[in-house]
Amino acid sequence: MKHKKIIIIIIIVILILAAIFIIIKLNRKNPDVITLYGNIEIRQVDLGFRVEGRLIKLLKEEGDEVKKGELLAVLDDIIYRAKYEKSLEDIKLYSAQNDNAQSVFRRNIALCADGTTSKQECDSILKDKETSFARLESEKKQNRIYKDDLDNTRIYAPNDGIVTTRILEEGSVVNLSSPVYTISLNKPVWIRTYVSEENLGNIKYNMKALVYTDSIDPKTNKRRKYTGRIGYISPVAEFTPKTVQTEELRTDLVYRIRVYVDEVDKYLRQGMPTTVEINIKQGDENEHGN
Repeated sequence: MKHKKIIIIIIIVILILAAIFIIIKLNRKNPDVITLYGNIEIRQVDLGFRVEGRLIKLLKEEGDEVKKGELLAVLDDIIYRAKYEKSLEDIKLYSAQNDNAQSVFRRNIALCADGTTSKQECDSILKDKETSFARLESEKKQNRIYKDDLDNTRIYAPNDGIVTTRILEEGSVVNLSSPVYTISLNKPVWIRTYVSEENLGNIKYNMKALVYTDSIDPKTNKRRKYTGRIGYISPVAEFTPKTVQTEELRTDLVYRIRVYVDEVDKYLRQGMPTTVEINIKQGDENEHGN
């Protein structure tokens, strides 16, 4: 009986030691991997009209997806269209006047040269030619401005994205450059994170990285994983922001970096916390491979 107790105690001790070993092994950090913590950032755009007017149509709601070039909002364009069409009519009139002035000038240039036509009359013909041409060119320039104003009574999506904020409603009187929508663009998406001075010399542009979110993928029962690359390294050190969770970095000077996500999906959200892993040995392998 006594021997059985001793054997049981030995087995328990072995199991405890084995468990401790496994825990230590699992928690042991790979010295070749830098682990960073950051947040997702997505580029946002405030969209507004470059002209004033009454908002008559909004085609998207908050949360709607938009495609590049898709019509989003429309202003009442009656005044801008009237100015543009009136300008087109004026161009036709000034063009005819210019053609007539040019024709008169061509008919009289020889007579002016030999003195048949008086200098005063020749000066008047030349002035009419120059004035009619200048008036025509001025109206053409004004017409381009009217056309631009007319075009700017519509807002189109600059890129694929999602409507995050619908700021105004139909019937609102819109001032110049007042924002109407805020759009979160689908790409690019990057992780804003910080690296210590100690590890700064181990990273470089275009190094690959693994990005993990806290969300569990129901298909794998593991955290969602993405691939990325280092796309920006700040040349200036700064104090660690409060959002960085690692205790050893909270009071140190660090360098801000951006890790751009390669394959973006709908599960990445603005401000979402992430974990970034960078294998620093990949740089050496790439160097030797070249």
